[in-house]
Amino acid sequence: MTKEISDILTAFKEAQSNGRQMALATVVHVEGSSYRRPGARMLVEDNGKITGAISGGCLEGDALKKALLAINQQQNKLVTYNTLHEDDVEFGVQLGCNGIVHILFEPIDPLQANHPIAILEKCFLQRKDAVVVTLFSLEDYHGHQPGTCFFFNGEITYSSINDNNLKSAVQEDAAAVLASKTSLHKQYPEGNNLTAFIELLQPPVSLILVGAGNDALPMTAMAAVLGWQVTIVDGRATHANTQRFPNVYKIIVGEPAAIIKQITIDLRTVFVLMTHNYNYDLAMLELLLPMQCRYIGTLGPKKRLERMMAAFQEQGIHIGDEQSAVIHGPTGLDIGAEAAEEIALSVLAEIKAVLADCEGGFLRNRLVSIHPRTAFMLLEASAAH
Repeated sequence: MTKEISDILTAFKEAQSNGRQMALATVVHVEGSSYRRPGARMLVEDNGKITGAISGGCLEGDALKKALLAINQQQNKLVTYNTLHEDDVEFGVQLGCNGIVHILFEPIDPLQANHPIAILEKCFLQRKDAVVVTLFSLEDYHGHQPGTCFFFNGEITYSSINDNNLKSAVQEDAAAVLASKTSLHKQYPEGNNLTAFIELLQPPVSLILVGAGNDALPMTAMAAVLGWQVTIVDGRATHANTQRFPNVYKIIVGEPAAIIKQITIDLRTVFVLMTHNYNYDLAMLELLLPMQCRYIGTLGPKKRLERMMAAFQEQGIHIGDEQSAVIHGPTGLDIGAEAAEEIALSVLAEIKAVLADCEGGFLRNRLVSIHPRTAFMLLEASAAH
């Protein structure tokens, strides 16, 4: 779950309490290059307030007008911005992104039980991967644009799709996206030539900081900007408390054996061991080894981690290749970090790279596109549908 969606949900509740009318703008499809990818969202209120972003700033001005029009007419609208030519002044701005961006505008009716924001909010009810489907028509811009109309998290399904054949096809593809962990676009000829953006939404990264020293302070601040869910763990109540960490998700004080029972570990949970207490970090690492964590970082020099590995070997604890692969020590990317803030940047960047299956190198050295073109390809529905 991106921080952008979280911010939109917060803004929606505030706007609703103030009696504002709203529209949700969503990037549903991109051809070529674009600053934002499909799934980027922006909430627009009738007073002009904007939360979120659908571009680097070049489209927001015109998109605000389109959103206000959708609010006024209470009708979903699909708008295409052609940014292929830098001298294209169709929208009064020089875009130069070398792509075509399709944006769906959906007015929000709070009286409807499952309006688009309500569907997005369902993703927060459980810490689980979920799929949200947005249907739109590239063939008929002025025709019916169903919009955000389907939710599936493996257990719960919500759908406002009336066509049973189309609903069945979307359900099957949503299950496939949930299994593959990859969003996709799909065309459904049998559904009046509708296109679906079948989007995987994942829960926020759960960052467990084992250590409540001063160097954890910038780590929590930066993680908050990313929208990550931070838990502070330490054996010292004098360090791990709400006075020092007022905005974290949870604070747990105690010994590793008792703490580990209070932590839910899933594929979006990562650990950084940074108590600067060798025995405490060693005990925590031993408990984490069989947990199939995606990332375990150990702060400090490489010799410190090597000492831990030697201690496990002496105790007869075997560490397999899969377990070794998730342990990062020293933790962080090599950016020449010295100060606590720089180290926090280095560590969080490495965690992001690991979760995204990226190497974390210079983008200028990348030989292929930053965003794979397959992510934007329209797939025809199979004959079985």
